[in-house]
Amino acid sequence: MAITSEPLSEKHVRIVSNPLLRAFLLSCGWIFTVLAFLGAILPLVPTTPFLLVAAACFYRSSDRFYKWIMFNKIFGHYLMDYKAGKGIPMHVKVMALVFTWASTMVSAFFFVPWLWLKILLVMISVAITIHLSWIKTRK
Repeated sequence: MAITSEPLSEKHVRIVSNPLLRAFLLSCGWIFTVLAFLGAILPLVPTTPFLLVAAACFYRSSDRFYKWIMFNKIFGHYLMDYKAGKGIPMHVKVMALVFTWASTMVSAFFFVPWLWLKILLVMISVAITIHLSWIKTRK
């Protein structure tokens, strides 16, 4: 999908035709939106990944809610900058990595009893770190 300065129209949103899948994606979109809002106020809960997943779910299920999340006054600029490839400010990258690794280590050492799950948590954090390092840093 090309990035343009024109407003989003129905031709840009690719809504699935299966009503069950559409309802499932719409529900997931709202769940991830709530998690993103919680992530904005809770220190160890991420915001951006939940916003991205919510936008993807709305993209396939609802033109109205996709436009709402993309142009939301609070979070819309994060999504639009990410989508446009403008990058992420360095302080946001640093905070995301600090919170990711802090929550991973606290969870792995104090709350997760199984070694396989501890390894999985570390692998997910490594993947997030790699992904953030590949994203352009905005000045």
